[in-house]
Amino acid sequence: MSNDNRSDGTDGAKRGGIIGAGVPRIDGPDKLSGRANYAADNLPPNLSYAYGVFSTVASGTVSRLSVEEARQMPGVVDVFHHGHFPTLYRSPSSFAQGNKVEETRLPFEDERVYYEGQFVALVVADTFDNARAAARRVKVDYSAESAIANLEQGVQAHGTKKGSGNHARGDAAANFDGAAHTIDVTYRTPVETHNPMEMHASTAWWDDDHLTIFDASQGVVVARNALSKIFAMPPERITVHAPYIGSGFGSKLWTWPHAIATAAVSRELGRPVQLVVPRPQMFTTTGHRPETRQRLRLATDASGKLVSLRHESINTTSFTDQYVETCGSVTKSLYSCPNLTVSHETTRVNRGTPTSMRAPGAAPGLFALESAVDEMADAAGVDPLQFRLDNYAERDESQDLEFSSNHIVEATNRAAEKFGWANRNPEVGSMKDGREIVGYGMAACNWEAMKMACDARVSIRADGTAFASCATQDIGTGTYTIVAQTVSDVTGIPIDRVTVKLGDSSYPDGPVSGGSWATATTLPAIAKAARAALDEMKRYATGDNGAFADSEADALEVADGGLRSADGTQTSFADILKAARYGSADGEAHTDAADSEYSYRSFGAHFVEVRWDPGISRLRVARVFSAIDVGRVINETTARNQVEGAVVMGIGMGLFEATEYDERNARPVNNNYAEYLVPVHADQPEIDVILLDYPDTKFNEYGARGIGEIGITGLAAAVANAVHHATGKRIRELPITLDKLMEDVPQARSA
Repeated sequence: MSNDNRSDGTDGAKRGGIIGAGVPRIDGPDKLSGRANYAADNLPPNLSYAYGVFSTVASGTVSRLSVEEARQMPGVVDVFHHGHFPTLYRSPSSFAQGNKVEETRLPFEDERVYYEGQFVALVVADTFDNARAAARRVKVDYSAESAIANLEQGVQAHGTKKGSGNHARGDAAANFDGAAHTIDVTYRTPVETHNPMEMHASTAWWDDDHLTIFDASQGVVVARNALSKIFAMPPERITVHAPYIGSGFGSKLWTWPHAIATAAVSRELGRPVQLVVPRPQMFTTTGHRPETRQRLRLATDASGKLVSLRHESINTTSFTDQYVETCGSVTKSLYSCPNLTVSHETTRVNRGTPTSMRAPGAAPGLFALESAVDEMADAAGVDPLQFRLDNYAERDESQDLEFSSNHIVEATNRAAEKFGWANRNPEVGSMKDGREIVGYGMAACNWEAMKMACDARVSIRADGTAFASCATQDIGTGTYTIVAQTVSDVTGIPIDRVTVKLGDSSYPDGPVSGGSWATATTLPAIAKAARAALDEMKRYATGDNGAFADSEADALEVADGGLRSADGTQTSFADILKAARYGSADGEAHTDAADSEYSYRSFGAHFVEVRWDPGISRLRVARVFSAIDVGRVINETTARNQVEGAVVMGIGMGLFEATEYDERNARPVNNNYAEYLVPVHADQPEIDVILLDYPDTKFNEYGARGIGEIGITGLAAAVANAVHHATGKRIRELPITLDKLMEDVPQARSA
């Protein structure tokens, strides 16, 4: 498992100190000064504002909708609804075609209501306040029907539907019976809602049949393609902008109804329109991580080696779309087991369509798997750390492929040593510090490494600067900066003289910013385009009037922002262009998606210390040590920040986050930031991140794999395992709230 791919620095682009350095974000000054414009910051002339009217029932139909009073309100331009809305077309919503949308049903397509908070009307007025005030005067009557509020009700009402991502090898059932040690346990995770700081927003206008839309989007190219299908117009007549995103966590990957409605009413009115989705409706109409129920059956032989593993999950989905939360996506390959079954099913409930949320599938799946692995280790009488080391897979048994690079054993051992796992007393509740009972827990973390096709453009300009563009996005993760680092690495131009433009669908096609694939996808394309620009620069330099007219292009090397010949003569890029009277040397490039020669994944391990004070019923995470193997680290600062942020989000998943629904009517009851709990500063533990930095050059020339998702995977399980060590209470349903701890906890009763 020590498939070492450390780079020797001779392959691919010329490697300098800029790659791997903790370079400050080049977009930081714009964000700190307020120059960075987000979707709702764009205020074109004659702008009008839209505000939604949202359903107050979760199931039924609109029986009557009265807009007369709303139309008489100050500043109202128009009120749109099912009976007054332009004809649109559905997008095929194909990932392969690049036109995926989140909710395939069009806005106001019919009078059916599928979930609380669904758009049923849209008021447009001259100001935001006037639009909101008028929206509250729209009167809606419903023919309400019985609503399905949760997973259990969905299964009881209409059963389940088979999902994707299933896998089987060997005979898991036969090898479970008669095994030396077995467990059969069920885990549950609730709905989680993304809640990025920037709310979903769109600002759209039309000019001579050309649509321009600023949208809070993690995928401007896919948004353009989807709108092209919806409005039945060529994609080149649509421009989608998203230069800055106030985070998205997956909720902004694909187009939602509000963006479609904004563009449609803007065309109808012949003026720019802006729509910002209110926070309560970001719990209803812009996606969520679905509720899951996961049954795990594990078995080992007498020595503690896995002989059977079954991971069967059901997740909630909407009545309009099937969304599959592939909880077993990691289970298929993380551990070595000859007999394994992974299955996914869905059940329909009256909620909006779920969507990807940071580490979709793997985050809830590894909560269940890594909790079950701890339970299995206990049943087999093996230390949880040793059990994992004994059972980690040497190769991807689900695909019968070698891993391109896998250092999970080193990651686990390094984190364990730094954390102090050897000091753990395995007896429940035995480790104390004053009034607090200390618990240690651990879990593996894992995420697939993906790379998509990508185009890029790089120009080396006559003023000695460089310009790079790609229609990917920076969602706050540092993409602007690592693109600039790559250009600087290849050309030698200082990073402060590199301009990067992203988030515009008119730029060369770039990937969606999700799945932790943006870095691995974009950097090879940028590097290839930069080398193409250098090739053009060499042709200029060796031309008739060039500074190196007597040299061969292949004999020139890049040095200090210019070219140097074999005899040591050096000329800057600016002087080469000046001599040729050219304004720039330009390069464009295309790179393809990852091949299937290897299994590409990132690996790691979390170690968590919790403190439980039964006297005052206080539970806190005190320490988290994480070691992550994600290939080459491009920017040490932003990479570490990504893991730290994911760890905090994992603490939220483990201890705080749950969107709650009234089981009588399927209405959300905590769809606000006051009652939907997330970790705050007072909840932050000591966090230590170890980045292994083994370049995976089989994956791409820079050896970088994704880092944004992996940090959250397994974290909730590590917390739950630590809680069990401290309290003896095995919590199998997230979040771990105090009521679950106090029930039947001996320490709580004695206190």
